[in-house]
Amino acid sequence: MDIIAGLLGGINVDNSLNTRKIDRNIERLKKLEWFKTIYDEEKYHSMFFVNRHVRGYLQSTIRVKKIIRSEKAQLKFMRFLDKQI
Repeated sequence: MDIIAGLLGGINVDNSLNTRKIDRNIERLKKLEWFKTIYDEEKYHSMFFVNRHVRGYLQSTIRVKKIIRSEKAQLKFMRFLDKQI
């Protein structure tokens, strides 16, 4: 039991968000015209600052790069945003 407890105790789950990384990823996305449009829309704008789920989604640089490259990923992101409203 001590071994299992030690192993489980060694797992450190960090639920904090990396604000700098998120802001950097938002800046990358703002170079895209379609993103600038939604970023400036009132119903979405505040989510980029206060919605933990949206910020967590944008924390992933891999996901953001996929959004930049893929129209399918862009649509998935828009559906995600709409669910957060």
